[in-house]
Amino acid sequence: MRTTTLFVTCALALLCGCQTPQVRRTPALPAAPKQSSLSDSAQETMQKPVIQPVQHIEAVQPPVPEPVQLPPAKLKPVQVGALTLADLEQMALSANPSVARAAALVEAARGNWVQVGLPPNPSVGYEGQQIGSGGRAEQDGVFVEQEFVRGGKLTLNRNVAAQEVARAEHQLAAQQQRVLTDVRIAFYQVLIAQRQEALTLELRNIAAEGVKTAEALQRGKEVGKVDVVQAQLELENVEILVENARNRSRAAWQTLASVVGNPQLRPQPLDGEIDEVRPSLDWQTSLERLLSSSPEIAAAVADIERARWAAERARVEKTPNVTVQGLVNWRDNGIGGDPDGGITVGLPIPLWDRNQGGIVRAAQEAAAAEQALQQLELSLQNRLAPVFERYANALHQVTKYRTRILPAAQQSLELQRQSYEVGESGYVSLLTAQRTFSQTNLNYLESLRELRAAEAQIEGLLLSGSLENR
Repeated sequence: MRTTTLFVTCALALLCGCQTPQVRRTPALPAAPKQSSLSDSAQETMQKPVIQPVQHIEAVQPPVPEPVQLPPAKLKPVQVGALTLADLEQMALSANPSVARAAALVEAARGNWVQVGLPPNPSVGYEGQQIGSGGRAEQDGVFVEQEFVRGGKLTLNRNVAAQEVARAEHQLAAQQQRVLTDVRIAFYQVLIAQRQEALTLELRNIAAEGVKTAEALQRGKEVGKVDVVQAQLELENVEILVENARNRSRAAWQTLASVVGNPQLRPQPLDGEIDEVRPSLDWQTSLERLLSSSPEIAAAVADIERARWAAERARVEKTPNVTVQGLVNWRDNGIGGDPDGGITVGLPIPLWDRNQGGIVRAAQEAAAAEQALQQLELSLQNRLAPVFERYANALHQVTKYRTRILPAAQQSLELQRQSYEVGESGYVSLLTAQRTFSQTNLNYLESLRELRAAEAQIEGLLLSGSLENR
């Protein structure tokens, strides 16, 4: 009778003790440390044999498994008036689908953190023995089975998953920066395209006045028919420039609307200044900022830490889990029908499979993650070089245009127009001055467009292309 009571007690204890524990809130996941090179401990780890334990930077607390608020999917009504860059940036962060996609991946990683730390569920079932013995030895009972995870595997699982959450958060930050960079580039492209369209309209007015002047001079027998024809041809060429500028302005706005996440956004006035003088960027300062602040670097650091925790997890895989089964027979005809029970404890013996290959793989993946960080740092410097070259060239050109070339082209055009109107020079000279003026202004705007795009890329940590499929 004492044996039966003992077995019943064991079964009830297993049923009560194997319930899935509730997930408690834990401190929020700290941001991965920003660093531009591997630590000394990481370099020492690289020199050890592949089977050696991998050192950790620091213990990382798992994240709070609570969903964050996703940005709203719908745009707020756009207020009537000029849109500022800040307005468009807010709209893009709310409506660009790439940001919501990256935020959803963060929540997926948080859900994975919750899941990998949960213990196995218990099993409950019926067990019958000596069935068909004519009632002489039948046994009918119920069993409860529970697997107990040993070696701290569940904690290590969550340490690995915590770094996956950190990496997803840094990737979200990178995607947000891509959106902001794209919005800034598109914003200035629209402003410059609008300026180009206004310039071509002004040139058309100049060319139309030139036709009228040539016709008036022809009537006064001061010029020939050829001057009138040349003036008309110049007007036709300017009409082509006007149409091209309109098409570019439309395309620039369509690009801006796509990046903002609202392709139905109608063209509106923009509140911005493209001619403002900004402090010059320095190569060394820009490079240091890129290596210390890039979300790509932070994600690579989180990936290193994830790989190191995965190496720890691989080493404890050989620690066997314990499976306990309690059995209560409410009827045992072999002993006269009285109830009895049993208990079974089992665990695998790591005789041949001690996860040797998994340990080697995890250690090498940690080493590869460290090398990937160094590769990324070199890649960022390599990507910055041509962008900074375009920035330096565009800055030099814009400065020259502002200070010397544009004033000279304007003065030359005015002098040639006055000279032509009084009959001191031919129309060819005026035509040359008009072409020089228009081409100079268009070249200036192209240099300004290149300057603003390069500035946005450098200030945006080389993160752009938010609508590309990654």
